[in-house]
Amino acid sequence: MRSPQSASVWSRLEPLLGKVQKPARYIGCEDGAVTPAYRNGSVSWLLTYPDTYEVGLPNQGLQILYEILNERDDTVAERSYAPWTDLEVLMRQHGIPLFSVDTHRPAGDFDIIAFNLSAELVYTNLLNCVDLAGVPVRSEHRRPEHPLVGAGGHAAFNPEPLADYVDFFVIGEGEEVIADISAVVGEWKRSGRTEGSREHVLHALSLVPGVYVPSMYHVEYDGSSITSVTPKYADVPRRVEKRTIADLSAWPYPKRFITPLTEVVHDRLSVEVFRGCTRGCRFCQAGMITRPVRERPAEQVRTMISDGLRRTGHDEVALTSLSTADFSGIEQLLTQVVTDPTSCGQPTSISLPSLRVDAFTVGVAGQVSHGRRSGLTFAPEGGTWRIRQVINKLITEEDLYGAVESAFGQGWTRMKLYFLTGLPTETDEDTLGIHDLARNCVEIGRRFTNRASVTVSLGGFVPKAHTPFQWFGQNTEAELRRKIGVLRDATHRAKGVQMKWHDPRASLAEGLASRGDRRVGRVIERVWREGGTFQEWGEHFRLERWEQAMAAEGLSFDWYVLRHRTRDEILPWDHISAGLHKDFLWDDWQAALAGSGLEDCRWTPCYDCGVCTGYGIEHVVASPVPPAGGSQGTGQNLAAGGEVPVRLQIGRRPSADTDAVGVQP
Repeated sequence: MRSPQSASVWSRLEPLLGKVQKPARYIGCEDGAVTPAYRNGSVSWLLTYPDTYEVGLPNQGLQILYEILNERDDTVAERSYAPWTDLEVLMRQHGIPLFSVDTHRPAGDFDIIAFNLSAELVYTNLLNCVDLAGVPVRSEHRRPEHPLVGAGGHAAFNPEPLADYVDFFVIGEGEEVIADISAVVGEWKRSGRTEGSREHVLHALSLVPGVYVPSMYHVEYDGSSITSVTPKYADVPRRVEKRTIADLSAWPYPKRFITPLTEVVHDRLSVEVFRGCTRGCRFCQAGMITRPVRERPAEQVRTMISDGLRRTGHDEVALTSLSTADFSGIEQLLTQVVTDPTSCGQPTSISLPSLRVDAFTVGVAGQVSHGRRSGLTFAPEGGTWRIRQVINKLITEEDLYGAVESAFGQGWTRMKLYFLTGLPTETDEDTLGIHDLARNCVEIGRRFTNRASVTVSLGGFVPKAHTPFQWFGQNTEAELRRKIGVLRDATHRAKGVQMKWHDPRASLAEGLASRGDRRVGRVIERVWREGGTFQEWGEHFRLERWEQAMAAEGLSFDWYVLRHRTRDEILPWDHISAGLHKDFLWDDWQAALAGSGLEDCRWTPCYDCGVCTGYGIEHVVASPVPPAGGSQGTGQNLAAGGEVPVRLQIGRRPSADTDAVGVQP
């Protein structure tokens, strides 16, 4: 922060809190929060989640960076969240800027305002927060005295829709790169931030591996098509490579979990057990961009759990990853957590937020069933084996039914099954297959309880950058509605089956933001200026705003959302690298159209996707041999045999005599 003695806005804010919903969102004072010690020359970060406090507080990425920055001698960090609409009105009326919840300092007094972008529909909230901070919304209008605006997170892997508004993006994982960014900004501060120096600091940031600075690149168009993306300076990289943490065990964060004073969406202790995924689901951006798999050592996981439970007072812990049941030795870990005497003398409830049915065993079901049973969620994604081969979600009906039987047999009474609709090559038979799966799961449950129920949750498929489906033309809103109606009519007659679905109109706007280029940024700005904040909240979303903004900018939903892309087309994100070869993604797209699945690359020779060979980091995986009964096995089969942590050598199928060398990279 440029002025360590900046006045807090608290004296002006406090009288307004009695007039708004949930004033506890804005007061801070949580256990685990810090009051930063500002030192002369320290670089100050305002880590901002562009949604409400109760949505943003549990975000692990923000908490991790908050703690790392405040441990350093040359940096400090505070947190901010998007104020709800009631407080925003009062803030604008009374001239109160966006503020930190830690010390209520004005956002404009920080050196960096950094946003976590977990989804595309928060983009309008980002613009709103920048404006509330008193900072020009467009980066071209900012002067040296203004904070730098940064962003990271999964949605940053196509940064182009926000290229005119965000000064720099972090591509990939942030634990290491924040030190490099702080060093560049610290040098800029010591230089006095003179007139014209903003261009120099942005140029310097563009040379940091994993940092993308949009203003350092020229984009040329021919009509609707991109013809080139070229660096502004010779030393600026033509392609920005993501940052990847090789050794997750070196970053056991957060150590001091922030415990909220008010209810939040995931009010429990969360511990990340690994990053990455080898399953290769073609629709899943997270699985593609976070490769390779890197497990946290089991002993470190246990320590983080026991320490976290003692510090926070929580009696529930969520073990987080893209597929937590794939963690090596998961059943042993769950047993130890449930029976751990250090968990404050009270039962510990286990939550596995991300479960694959082909990794959910009888043993896992038994351990997860200890404590509260609030329902289990599985994600078959597709209603038939045919469509699951297309999307490479290679779980069979036997996998699903085995997992459901294990769960009901351990006393669960409610299941949620998550599916996508609007997938490539999808037919009505695939849609109706969802009904058949749900009905059969209820029948299995009734062998154990007359209260068995299954909720089908249906989301419209939105293609994402850096996936094999990035070339796919998204279904229209009308077609998504028709498919929802087909399934709704079928499930209406099925006893014990309920159905919920995502608004297809929001899927259309998300599709625009997820694969848009720089020209879409002006659409996002227009939507924001027309009052379109909190677009992920159904009561605030209006597709008409997006349609009117598109028309005003002379842009077409058909071009950006509904059409198929061609192989030789320059995609807006081609100069951003997640480590994946574009040829690999295209070949996988062709395999999808042919209905051909690819086995988990843990148990096959390397597919040469590019990540492991390009970054020199090998997968850290669960077992020396693939599960019995197939490449990915069933829930029952996975219960058999020992689990020995190994490092998988790239390009070689593991064998039964593979040496165990530990789970840490």
